[in-house]
Amino acid sequence: MRISIYIALLGLAVAPSLAGCPYARSLGDGDDANDIYPREHPHRSVKPGGAKPSNGTTKGRFMMNRIAPGTSELYVANVDGTNERPLLSDPGYEYHATFSPDGEWILFTSERNGDGNSDIFRVRTNGSDLEELVATPAVEDSVVVSPDGTTIAYVSTTNGMMANIWLMDLESGAQWSLTDTLAAAATPGLMNGYFRPAWSPDGEWIAFSSDRNTAWDGHGDETYLGLSGWEHTQELSIYAIRPNGSDFRQIATKPGYCLGSPKWSPDGKRIIYYEMTRGATWDAHRPESITSANAAIVSVDFETGTDRVVEVDGSGIKIFPQYISQNNTGYLLKGGKVEGLYTTSGIYVNTPSLYPKSSVRSPAWSPDGKSVVYEKTTWAIRPMDKQLYSWDTEWDYRFTDVFPQLNAQKTRVVFTQKQLGDSSIVTMAPGGTDLQNIFDPQSTDLVTAVVTAGELRGGLAGAYNPNWSPDGEWIVFGMGSWFGSRAGAGGWIVRTTLNGSHAEVLVNSTASLTTSTLNAGFPSYSHDGKKIVYRVWGVDSASNDTTQLGLRLLDLETRETVVLTNDWDNLPEFSPDGSTILFTRKTSPTNYDIMTIHPDGSNLKQVTSSGANDAHAVWRADGKIMYSTGMYGFQLECALYDNTFQPYGQIMIMDADGSNKIPLTDSLWEDSMPLFIPNSDPE
Repeated sequence: MRISIYIALLGLAVAPSLAGCPYARSLGDGDDANDIYPREHPHRSVKPGGAKPSNGTTKGRFMMNRIAPGTSELYVANVDGTNERPLLSDPGYEYHATFSPDGEWILFTSERNGDGNSDIFRVRTNGSDLEELVATPAVEDSVVVSPDGTTIAYVSTTNGMMANIWLMDLESGAQWSLTDTLAAAATPGLMNGYFRPAWSPDGEWIAFSSDRNTAWDGHGDETYLGLSGWEHTQELSIYAIRPNGSDFRQIATKPGYCLGSPKWSPDGKRIIYYEMTRGATWDAHRPESITSANAAIVSVDFETGTDRVVEVDGSGIKIFPQYISQNNTGYLLKGGKVEGLYTTSGIYVNTPSLYPKSSVRSPAWSPDGKSVVYEKTTWAIRPMDKQLYSWDTEWDYRFTDVFPQLNAQKTRVVFTQKQLGDSSIVTMAPGGTDLQNIFDPQSTDLVTAVVTAGELRGGLAGAYNPNWSPDGEWIVFGMGSWFGSRAGAGGWIVRTTLNGSHAEVLVNSTASLTTSTLNAGFPSYSHDGKKIVYRVWGVDSASNDTTQLGLRLLDLETRETVVLTNDWDNLPEFSPDGSTILFTRKTSPTNYDIMTIHPDGSNLKQVTSSGANDAHAVWRADGKIMYSTGMYGFQLECALYDNTFQPYGQIMIMDADGSNKIPLTDSLWEDSMPLFIPNSDPE
């Protein structure tokens, strides 16, 4: 049986809220706002595979980067780790599995309808009778079944792109939102996501975590304008609500902390969850800092929210807590050599995470406590040009490495080979063939940069942000150290010929920065090829030394440099007609926005104001702006991710004046680096 997702069944009064269509005119060149979203997938088999354009033809490729595990496969094992076997005979890309209360089914999230599109399925514990339950272009995830087996609760971004708790009747297919209501509404402008639902044993309550009414904040060291790290952290509290939407209330909270993934005790009297500082939610998904972070497993009395008991303490990130029995708790300790599945009764199944090799994630124990289901993920990078789920079937979504750009002649694409290589500059044909490495940062003697092979492989240094000259004969880029090391190590502006036969330094730097030298990077050619705009950073930039901040404009004929701005600015790019420079600015201690300015320094405009980080903006050939945004918040608890930076980023497109903002993606993952490669010139 395939379950319908139509909302109108049973006359549930939610259909009017679906009238606002976030994917209307999805890629900015259509007219019909009602045929894009929300919608049901066309009927398809449940074999894994990418979503392909339904009409067999497209307007072209939409290239984008994704930071997410390369593979994810479900396994079932005995509680002590023995007798491990794949759950599915025909696996796709599956994760976040749970057992049904009767132990007959395993429900899970799958992307077998397309890479990046999260839908909900179920299968019997022996791997038979695979069924698709909920499938839309939105995110559907974190599914759990009611004790009587009639209803599922899950997270969905249907209706506005925000993560909310939804319910679906398994017999009729009727769906309704439990948290996108007046009773649970948050203050506008603050975080407002709802995650990881859990049914009480009597079916009277659903507990979940939420970051509602918390402010956006970053991570890292203090600067003159907030914390140095631009990626946001997450503060969660534990809430509960009845399945009919009544009696919404907070169960547990701790200012400055993240309380996540609640589960009920078998007698329904206590709720258990993980607890860590807000700052640790950044460390929990960064490989360089995860082993230094800590989280505890805590329980409280459900009725009062008091009687707080620390069930498991000590070092390490402990997540996915669950009562296996009234007196035995299971959890995952993430990161390091002692990573694995633990129980308070003394069972330990060592599953060391060996990046990029297999890691065990999101364990869920069976109702009888005898089995456990989990996914094994790897970080094998998607191949260049891999097909992704297309949120607009008129365009063929494809994976690319970072900073892709098409030349004006539409004959070559250039990009930084960061995930698939060693941060070299590479070009290819628009169809993904004929890759040519034209600048290798490991073999150049142009600059005095001191970078290691590990830094290059990890993307912390190398040749970044390549940009074509208008005639397609030159490629300009930054060479050196980026991200956190930019305050102490050099960054040069370099250009090379198309065939890589000649390269030259345009803006100098030093291996170790001083008060008189700067890290220069992220350059862009003007439309006439006469100027290059780039950003600078120095040892005292974080202390508001304005001589070390902002954008600079280099005249290629005179080699004179003009100061364009003196603020916390980055990622500049000339518009196709040369009239405007697009860039990202840190506009407050907790937020970045997209800005535009004329090359003479006039007409400065802020074109985004979501309050939730808008950045990495690029021009489309027709003068529209594409960028990454956090305006829809997290789609999953932040600490549950791995190896990511800003895991909630979605790609948007807007007009040059900031109007007509439209999302282009809706996934659980960090999506960025958009590039349109049309089959022909746009109309």
